[in-house]
Amino acid sequence: MKKVKYFLVFLIINFGALALGVWLMQNGPQSPWYFNLNKAPWTPPGWVFGAAWSFIMFCFSIYMAFLWNSDSSKKVKSLFTVQFLLNVGWNYVFFNRHLVGLGLVVILLLTAIICIFQYDYRKILGLKSLFITPYMLWLFIANSLNLYIWLYN
Repeated sequence: MKKVKYFLVFLIINFGALALGVWLMQNGPQSPWYFNLNKAPWTPPGWVFGAAWSFIMFCFSIYMAFLWNSDSSKKVKSLFTVQFLLNVGWNYVFFNRHLVGLGLVVILLLTAIICIFQYDYRKILGLKSLFITPYMLWLFIANSLNLYIWLYN
């Protein structure tokens, strides 16, 4: 029962982060600034981002519920908090402020945090660690998209 409670709490927090991120980016993805950027040829259509992030946050909520049930240490709390701030902050930095280089730094740091989660807690969670894999894989794609924009604009 604890895991279900943790799952619901993380679901609210993670989808709250998505909502906050959307609010902070304002109309960034529909802005003339974004439309006029030279984007990577592998940039997915806009609807993919919402679908991907919804799936990722659902899986990440499951991952965090299992992890929190096994280890709610200061390290886990700190990693989760930093992940939250970087995830939300990227939207503001990239779309709102148009700081593509700083956005790249933010998303690289976010990727590092997710890789730390994946690596450091794999022994505790075993196969349940796979629930964070969509997040990590999507961040690899997002890093490449951000890097392309930074290099070619």
